[in-house]
Amino acid sequence: MAFLSRLRIRERIPELMDDPAIDPVEHRRALAALARVNRFSNSAGVLWPPILKLSRELGRTIRVLDVATGSGDVPAELLAKAGRAAVTLEAAGCDISPTAVEEAGRARPGVQFFVHDALHDRLPTGFDVVTSSLFLHHLTADDAIALLANMENATRHLVLVNDLARSRFNYCAVWAACRLLTRSPVVRFDGPASVRSAFTPAEALALAERAGLSGATVRRRFPCRFLLSWERK
Repeated sequence: MAFLSRLRIRERIPELMDDPAIDPVEHRRALAALARVNRFSNSAGVLWPPILKLSRELGRTIRVLDVATGSGDVPAELLAKAGRAAVTLEAAGCDISPTAVEEAGRARPGVQFFVHDALHDRLPTGFDVVTSSLFLHHLTADDAIALLANMENATRHLVLVNDLARSRFNYCAVWAACRLLTRSPVVRFDGPASVRSAFTPAEALALAERAGLSGATVRRRFPCRFLLSWERK
């Protein structure tokens, strides 16, 4: 792990799940494993407080779109949280992978899922909140800026991005968690690679400013995450 000393500089590592030729069976195993990691790391919980606050401010149904949704576990959990909080939420999720969208639609009733390339095609508009979890680190800086601008265009109120923060501690923590929580070789490789590919909170904030999300904020969230937030004024 000599590269730990180099984590001050971002190093994009190609991830196995990004390979279009990945075996569908292994892809589904990896999606299920990532859902367990998301539950353990409380991905939906990171996103939920600003969504609940907006719901109470507007006093009406909130429409949420989750970009690069994977297995759809995050919007499904947001929908469950809304039910427990007695607020009304409509949840949708999109992903470039037909396998992921098929798996999400099968396993997450109540959420609308559709195939969409958020880097090259405009997202549908009319959503109150547009979210993304654990996707930003997959991208080049230019693609990350394009994604953030696309999310800004699609939302009426909030952009929320929950992602890994690059650091030595986070690398070691994610490496250990991926071995404790799953036997998927895809996730065991992609998890630590994701931290090496991740942005720091300061880097993410600079990307948001370049994307036109003036006034965005970035806050660290346990474990190993940051939440980038932007609100339309």
